[in-house]
Amino acid sequence: MLFVKKCRLRLGTVLVSLALPRQKVIRRSMASDSATRFDFLVIGGGSGGLAGARRAAELGATTAVIESHKLGGTCVNVGCVPKKVMWNAAVHAEYLHDHSDYGFEGGHAHFSWATLKNKRDAYVSRLNHIYRNNLDKAKIETILGQARFTDDPEPTVEVNGKKYTAPHILIATGGRPSVLSDSDVPGASLGITSDGFFELESLPKRSVIVGGGYIAVEMAGILSTLGSKTSLIIRTTEVLRNFDNFISTNCAKELQNSGIELWKNTQLKSVSKTDKGLEVTLVTKDPEKKNDEERINTIQEVDCLLWAIGREPNTSGLNLSQMGIDTDEKGNIVVDEFQNTSRSGIYAVGDVCGKALLTPVAIAAGRKLAHRLFEGKAESKVDYSNIPTVVFSHPPIGTVGLIEEEAIKTRGKENVKTYKTSFTPMYHAITTRKTQCIMKLVCVGKEEKVVGLHMQGLGCDEMLQGFAVAIKMGATKADFDKTIAIHPTSSEEFVTMR
Repeated sequence: MLFVKKCRLRLGTVLVSLALPRQKVIRRSMASDSATRFDFLVIGGGSGGLAGARRAAELGATTAVIESHKLGGTCVNVGCVPKKVMWNAAVHAEYLHDHSDYGFEGGHAHFSWATLKNKRDAYVSRLNHIYRNNLDKAKIETILGQARFTDDPEPTVEVNGKKYTAPHILIATGGRPSVLSDSDVPGASLGITSDGFFELESLPKRSVIVGGGYIAVEMAGILSTLGSKTSLIIRTTEVLRNFDNFISTNCAKELQNSGIELWKNTQLKSVSKTDKGLEVTLVTKDPEKKNDEERINTIQEVDCLLWAIGREPNTSGLNLSQMGIDTDEKGNIVVDEFQNTSRSGIYAVGDVCGKALLTPVAIAAGRKLAHRLFEGKAESKVDYSNIPTVVFSHPPIGTVGLIEEEAIKTRGKENVKTYKTSFTPMYHAITTRKTQCIMKLVCVGKEEKVVGLHMQGLGCDEMLQGFAVAIKMGATKADFDKTIAIHPTSSEEFVTMR
């Protein structure tokens, strides 16, 4: 968006017209003299909100970001970033087991959770400051506090008693961990969520994780690998139910092989506090038996009960109903393909929409929206197909595109062909400790277009991005076959499958 004003100067007999930048003025709203007006107002200083705000400012829009907590949102403060630090530490612990196999001899290494936590928290704090500095450099106003939509004639929010408005308002407030109340499960409040995990001052000796999604799998892996005796409680027969069955089955095996106790078809019945920690009572049902027979077990002396049972949108207090903004049955804000809500001039991106809850997706959506609003790119929107995802399990999982079941459902079983392999990575050729690497391609049609790629094994987290580009470009199995392998690597298996 180019803001200009014309100045005409008469120099002698020559008339000169100059185009000068217009000063960006934060104006008072015509609808309310008490409201400060911007071109773009962003509620939520997480990944999506910050990305949209900075891109809008680059395009010339006067912009403000409202944040009630710390800049960076879930990802920076209690998500991807600190989680990856903890996962890195767990990987170090795994490698320590292999040192003697590779000829290294030495004393027992002592692990200090406190040292790791202090360094991790300092890193996160530095990122918070960097985000604030970036906003300041971009001339974006930072407003600290809880935003609430008012009943003013035009969309307006109030923060700490002050009103702000804009023709374009973006809601990017993210999500939060779902919790159960004590009425749902007696003693449930004695547990923590993934947010609370990052507040732990010491490594728990006995941990119980409830949930079968990627957060539960990651938390269980970190705690167990760092030395906590860990149990994972899942309601069904498998973890990562939304992933390809090839992956979910192998993930369960790797969890158990690493020493994690896996309780299938099990739910928490109650939690109580004792002198030696928490006592967790479990109820297990055998899905094969139709007599509803239940088996009761208890896990005692638990010092970390972590609920990882899903996430929900962070919309409480926004007063969305006042604005006529539609939400679904789970409270997620309903948006169209261009991130428009049901209220004109109000948009939403990221986890608050309940779709593809991934940091890069929120960032892309925020930037695409800014280009549409302030650069006139009417078709600027995110393509939600073929989004690559990594689960930082042990070993890590990488996946992009359709799982086999989805491909069969959409293309027909007769049009789907899969290629699979399973092997022990070369790294483990001389180690006592072993993990598997599994890989799968899902192809459709006579041309065998690759529509899904799934893997678990050492290095799969860093391996995925390049393959995701190929799949986004429409690569076929023949394209994979024509690519010369890199030897010796695990990734070469994808271009040598038969």
